[in-house]
Amino acid sequence: MRRLALQLSSNRFGSILALLLLLGTTAEAADGWVLPRTEQGRPDFQGVWLNATLTPMERPASQAGKQFLSEDEIIALETRTAQRRASADATAAVTGGRAIVSYNQFWRDSGDTVLSTGQTSLIVDPASGLAPIRPQAEAIRDYNFAHVTDSYRHMTVWDRCITRGVPGSMLPAGYNNAYRIVQTNDTLIIIYEMIHDVRIIPLGKHRHIDEKIKLWMGDSLAHFDGDTLVVETTNYNDRGMIASSAAGGRLKGVPVTENLRAVERFTRVSEDTIIWEVTITDPDIYTQPFTISMPLTRDDEYVMYEYACHEGNHAVANILRGGRVAD
Repeated sequence: MRRLALQLSSNRFGSILALLLLLGTTAEAADGWVLPRTEQGRPDFQGVWLNATLTPMERPASQAGKQFLSEDEIIALETRTAQRRASADATAAVTGGRAIVSYNQFWRDSGDTVLSTGQTSLIVDPASGLAPIRPQAEAIRDYNFAHVTDSYRHMTVWDRCITRGVPGSMLPAGYNNAYRIVQTNDTLIIIYEMIHDVRIIPLGKHRHIDEKIKLWMGDSLAHFDGDTLVVETTNYNDRGMIASSAAGGRLKGVPVTENLRAVERFTRVSEDTIIWEVTITDPDIYTQPFTISMPLTRDDEYVMYEYACHEGNHAVANILRGGRVAD
């Protein structure tokens, strides 16, 4: 699929989704794959899906104007990453007979390949591959990061074990990049490995809750556009953020407002691939809407374990305690 995506990347299709829909059609004709459906005739999204990847959130300056990597560039990037990780584990500083390290690679699961599409960034619109963040939103993010030892309120919602939110819970991180989807006649349920969040998306709901009600993960409405599940989420509170992991790059810690609107699209294009896409609109935070797109890869052998965030979270108290000592 990656090789075909690279061959077609310069054609008339301007989006990752259009490209993968074409790939799905090709795969069906070549391999006899037929989109699995529920008893109601709807696309079946059930299974365990992964999105660990080396592909960055935003397009690096060295790849400006480049939507897809070549095969040679993919091989070189994956090889350099493997060598760098091995070297980092082997050369950890040793003090008093003990290695001074953060997690080594044994404890991480951030992926060792770029996305199967070969795309250069998770952000596919605008064409620059960069998030259109307003300066005042970046200032809020930077202020909070500079004051994390002052109060827990300056820490990310992930650090505080609350939630990674919507769509933040779908974004790759350093580990726990798995999603179990369970589907019934009237509900699609996503169980997130990270923080062990559970999101329940009604399939028969026709209107949002009262606008006065604000939620961490918002309120979702879903409908099918052909074989694509479209989920619109509104009614957010203003205490979350789009990205809370370092894998989010500049997006990490950028706040949201109550005007946030996220429109997700789930399209299954092969037995092992769902294209997930989200368009984010928040006028006080971004100068324009922007879109993140990536394939989710099925792995029925993957085991999701409980993520007991609060039970082992000594970091918040220790960071604040360290701040008081510094004071």
